[in-house]
Order: sequence, then C-alpha cells, then structure tokens
Amino acid sequence: MKNIDRLIMETISEAKGIYGDGFIPLHRPIFEGNERKYLVECIDSNFVSSVGIKVEEFESQIAEFTKTKYAVATVNGTSALHVALEVIGVVRDDEVLTQAVTFIATCNALSYAGAYPVFVDVDKDTLGMSPKALEIFLQANAEKRNGACYNKSTKRRISACVPMHTFGFPCQIEEIANICSEWGIALIEDCAESLGSYCGKSHTGTFGQLGILSFNGNKLITTGGGGMIFTDREELAKRAKHKTTTSKIPHPYKFVHDEIGYNYRMPNLNAALGCAQMERLPEILNIKRDVAVQWKKLYDGHSANIVVPGANSIANNWLNTIILDSKSDRDNFLEKTNANGVMTRPLWTLMSKLDMFKNCLCGDLTNSLWLEDRVVNVPSSVPDGKLKKF
Repeated sequence: MKNIDRLIMETISEAKGIYGDGFIPLHRPIFEGNERKYLVECIDSNFVSSVGIKVEEFESQIAEFTKTKYAVATVNGTSALHVALEVIGVVRDDEVLTQAVTFIATCNALSYAGAYPVFVDVDKDTLGMSPKALEIFLQANAEKRNGACYNKSTKRRISACVPMHTFGFPCQIEEIANICSEWGIALIEDCAESLGSYCGKSHTGTFGQLGILSFNGNKLITTGGGGMIFTDREELAKRAKHKTTTSKIPHPYKFVHDEIGYNYRMPNLNAALGCAQMERLPEILNIKRDVAVQWKKLYDGHSANIVVPGANSIANNWLNTIILDSKSDRDNFLEKTNANGVMTRPLWTLMSKLDMFKNCLCGDLTNSLWLEDRVVNVPSSVPDGKLKKF
C-alpha cells in the first residue's frame, strides 16, 4: 500500500475516533452555554438591532481578552477590515501590501477601500507573510518620501500592510511590524482566524495600529455573522465606531451625518451569541489544543508535515493543517476523505490567480505556489460532550 493511501485510511479512522460516525464537518459551531438565555433577554428587551447592551458587553469582552483598550463590533470581518483601512488613512489608488495566501475577504476589503493589493510571499512554516519577502520587495520597488512610502514604478503610495495569521498560526509579526515602522507603512493585522493566538505574551492584532476579527459560523467562536476592530488608539476606535454607525452625529432625535459612512454595526442579537461564546473561550481553546495533539501524534508517526506554531508563539488551533508531498497526494487525500464523510479542504486559490487580482503587482511567490498544491485542513471542531455542562 502506498504511504498516502495508508495516511488517508488512518486520517479517516482518527477523525471517526475523535468525532464519531456520520458526517464530520471541518469546523462546526457549538452552542452549549448561555446562548439561548441571552437571545431571549435581547428579544424581551426589544433591543435586537445595532443598539443594545450586549453589543457593548461583547466589545468589552474582546478588549479585555486581547488586552487592548478599545473594540468596535461590526457585521462581519470583511466590514471590519474595510473600515480599519479607511480609518488608518488608506485612500483610493493607494497600494496595500498583503499575501496571496488568504481568503478572498482580505482583498475584497482592499477593493472596497479603492486600494490595489500588492502580493508578497509567505513563509512555509507559518503560512503567513514572510518578513524577508516583504523587505526584499520594498528594497527593490519602494522609496521613502516625506515620511511616506511610494512605489518607484507605479508612483502610488504604499499606505498599509495587511498580513494574515493563517488558520490561527501567528506569522512573524514582530519582524513585519519593525519593517513597516522603518518604511512608514501602517500595519493592520488580519486576525479573522486567530482569536486566542499569541506571539510571546501579546495577542495577535496588537502589533500594528489595528487588528480585526471574524465571528463567522465556522470560526473558533461565532456570532452567526460578525467582526471586530480592536486597537489601543482612542482616535482610531472613535472614528471606526462613527464610520460603522453611518457617520451619524449622536443626537437624541436629529439625523445629521457628516461624511459617507456604513451601516456596519453588529446587531444586539448577534452580540448576545458572542457574549455567551466568550464565556466558554478559555475552555474551547484548551480542548482544541488536545485535539491538535491527537492529530500531531498521528501525523508525526507518518512523518507527515503538520503545521505547528513557531518558537515563542501560541496558536489557537482553529484549523489543523498538514502539508503533503505533492499535488497528486493532496488531490487523492481530499477526494477519498470527503468521499468517506470526513470533510477536508485545500488551501484557497491564490489571490494572484483570480481574475480580479491577476494583474496586481507581486513579489516572488515561490512559497505560496508550493503551498497551494500541498496544504490540507483536517477536522478541528470541539468534539461533542467535551465542554462542561453549564
């Protein structure tokens, strides 16, 4: 039997051992706490839209957990990133450095802000933006003028950098932050997948000016749909809240808006789910570490390359990730696991290959292209019955 066939069979067996028989999703939501109670409280209060106490509570919980001063809840992670880009000063026709290994939402948000994505490579071990690739691109293509960074060939301003902590694995964000500071580039961390991930003792999203989170139904915790901007900068938080609340000047009854804004505030009903989910977050993180250890034991026995957090980093283990030897092994693995009711998935198609972004500037994407052919996510949910009964 080929090594890949044995790996597939043992992956299916391990997944059923962790999660039981029947279809096994990649990552399911769990509602085993106070979700129903808090939803009923919202309904009884009549505050079900974007005004309500649960929104404020959820924002406070995220700020406290990430050890930041301010958090602003939004309808989803994409809207959070869109507004973060605008409040940090990205304007139409700017360039924003990011990675081709990311979910489409990252580049959609850049497009909403009128910016051009510029793709730099990732590191194979973190799956996130490579500081070395970032520095090489800037040295070859950029120049500083009057404290700002400009692309020498396009003449556009490079106003921001948006690395992503892919699947919850922290990238080398400290090095990236230093490079951005040196070049006068604003740093926004895409933490859509990394709630509960740390570099040293600092939560991801706290190394730049702003961080953003997603609470989609497949994330570590969920509000059904939702996002969050978090920061230590009061002026950015205030502006983000203003922009996401249709840029309405607060008044008891007058409707005055002072700029183009967005109806991006999180509804109270969604925030109620978030408050209940946050009560279980430490327990969820502990259980997911145990699941990650089980997968690591299996794949270490096969000499398979399972992605682990780097030195001095802690991952939230949102999606356990392996790197196979070849594209043919990856395709074989995906086909047979899914055919047997074990949901696995490949890496996203690189953003630089999509029609909307294929003409965008790129650095050398050797690692990104190599990973695209080999990366697979395996089931990573919290197993039934593992959370303590409330």
